[in-house]
Amino acid sequence: MLRLPVSKLKDGMVLGQSLFNTAGGSYLVKGQPITIEYIRKLHQIGIQSITVTSMDPNYNLLPPPDVIEEKTRVNAISTVYYTFQSIEENGTLDIKSLQKVTDSIVFDLFDNHDNLVQLTDIRAHDAYTFAHSVNVAVLSAMMGMLCHLSKEDLSLITLGGLLHDLGKIEVHSDILNKNRSLSNSEFEVMRRHPTDGSRRILKMSDLPKTSILAAIAGQHHEHIDGNGYPRGIKGDEIHRFAKITAIADVYDALTSERPYKKAYMPNIAYNIMHNINKGQFDRELLDIFFNNVALYPEGVVLKTTLGFAVVKESKFGKTTTPIIILFADTNGKLLKERSVIDLSEEPDGSESIQVVPTGNDLYHFIHELGVDPSYYLQEEREKDKAAGITSDAVSTLPHMRAN
Repeated sequence: MLRLPVSKLKDGMVLGQSLFNTAGGSYLVKGQPITIEYIRKLHQIGIQSITVTSMDPNYNLLPPPDVIEEKTRVNAISTVYYTFQSIEENGTLDIKSLQKVTDSIVFDLFDNHDNLVQLTDIRAHDAYTFAHSVNVAVLSAMMGMLCHLSKEDLSLITLGGLLHDLGKIEVHSDILNKNRSLSNSEFEVMRRHPTDGSRRILKMSDLPKTSILAAIAGQHHEHIDGNGYPRGIKGDEIHRFAKITAIADVYDALTSERPYKKAYMPNIAYNIMHNINKGQFDRELLDIFFNNVALYPEGVVLKTTLGFAVVKESKFGKTTTPIIILFADTNGKLLKERSVIDLSEEPDGSESIQVVPTGNDLYHFIHELGVDPSYYLQEEREKDKAAGITSDAVSTLPHMRAN
C-alpha cells in the first residue's frame, strides 16, 4: 500500500482506499484500477494524496481485506446521510433503516473477525461527517467485540457511533467544510455539537436506551483527565461507551484527509494518541483498540535500522512489530537475497522502524530503486500459496518500466 500524490497517479494503478461522495456513492472503489477520468476528478475535488497497491499500472495487486464489506459501508454512509437530512428537515428518524445498518455492521465484524482494521477510506470534503460517522460506528463496534460486550450492547454502541455527531446538523456547512483552522468563535459553535446531539437524541422516543445514546453523543469529546468538552467531566464520570467512541472518533479524524490537513498514516495516529494526548483516553481501551489496527498496513514500505522493507503481515496484538520483507540495505541498495523478518522476535522490535515513506519521497525512492517493492510482497504470497498457506490476492509483477 503506497500513498502517492494524486499528481503521480497513472491510469491502471489499483486503488487501496475507496473514495465516497456525500450520499455514500463511490467515486472509486478500492481494488479497482484508476482511470484518467477519475484522476482528473480527484484533482477537481481537492484530494491531495491517495493509496495504491503498486506503482506499476500493469500489476493488479489487490488490497488486504477490511473488517466490513464495502457494500455495507456504502449503504451505511447513504443511510446516515438521509437520516441526518430527515432529522434536519422534519425531525423524523427512520429507526428501522438505522437498525438494519447496525445489524449489517455487527454481522460483518463477526464474519471478518480475523481481519485487522486497514486504511481509512477517502471522502469528498462535504461527505466527511457521514462517512466519519460510519467509521466511528465500525471502530466502536470492533472495540465492543474485543471488550466482549453482549449482542444488545454491541448493537447499541454501533448505533451510538452512527449518531455521535448528530449535533453537527446545527453547525453551518461553512464551518464544517472550512479549509483552514477555525476561529475562536467558530470553534465555540463547534463545541456545542455534543450537547445539541445529546439533546436531540433524548427527544427521540423511537430510539432504544436514549440515555446511553445521548451519553455517547454528549461525552465523546470529554477527556479522562477532565480537559475535554462540553462539561469537563473526567474518569469514571464518562460513560464507558463514550470512552470507546472517543478513541474511534479521534483515530478516524487523524487518519482522514481534511481541507486543512493531510491524512496521517496509522502509525503516526498511534504515536499522537499514545504519547502526545496522554490524558485524553482510557489507556486500557486504547491498547485494546490498537491491538486490532494495522499500524503498518500490508504492502507499506518501511525504512528500518536493518534496511528498507515492505510489510508482509501484521498480527493481532503485535501491530507495532509487523512481519517484513527486507529488500534493500540502509543506503537503498537492493540486496542479493531478501529475507522475511518478524520484528516481534527482533531485539529492537518496534524501535527498528524509523520512517514510513509516503508522497513524493516514496515515489522518488521507488523510481530510483527501479523495482516496485510490492513485487516482493506478491512473491511471498505465491510462496505461501504453494506451501498451502491462504493468500488474499495472487497476480504477477514484471520489472517496473522506466519513465
